[in-house]
Amino acid sequence: MFTPDLTDKARALLTDLRSRRLRVATAESCTGGLVAALFTDIPGSSDVVERGFVTYSNEAKHELLDVPEEMLAQHGAVSEPVARAMAAGALAHSHADVAVSITGVAGPDGGSAEKPVGLVHLAAARRGGPTLHRECRFGNIGRSGVREASVEVALQLVADAAAARP
Repeated sequence: MFTPDLTDKARALLTDLRSRRLRVATAESCTGGLVAALFTDIPGSSDVVERGFVTYSNEAKHELLDVPEEMLAQHGAVSEPVARAMAAGALAHSHADVAVSITGVAGPDGGSAEKPVGLVHLAAARRGGPTLHRECRFGNIGRSGVREASVEVALQLVADAAAARP
C-alpha cells in the first residue's frame, strides 16, 4: 500500500516515539487518514498510535476538533490557523502527547489563484510544547502525489515536534 521508503520512515519514527514514551494522534483532511493508515500498517504500532481523526468537512473540523467556525469562515479550511487549530484539537480530544494535522487542496479541482492545487498546511503540536507549522506548495502533481508528499512531510513534523522540549 505504501512505498518501502515511506514505511521505513514511519517505522523509525514509531520506534523513536516509543523510546520517548510518546503517543501520537492524527487530524487529517486532504489525506483522508493516510498518516494513521501508514502508522497502523506497522505491527506493534498500537502502543504509540492513540487515535486518528478524519475531518474532511468544515463541520467535522468544528465538531470533532473545536476549530472555530469563525476561523474557518475567515481563513478557509486550507490555512495555517486552521492547521494549528486542528493539531491543538487533536491533542485536546485525545490522550496523545503529539498530534499532527493536514489540510490542503489535493486536486485535481478545487484550487484557486490564492489557494492552488497542491497547497497544503500541516501542523504538529506537542502537549505542553510548541506547535510547528509547514506550508507546502507541491504544485499540481496529481491527487495521489499531493497526498503522498503530505504524508512524508507529516512524518518529519511529528519527529520535530517529538524532539521539541515541552
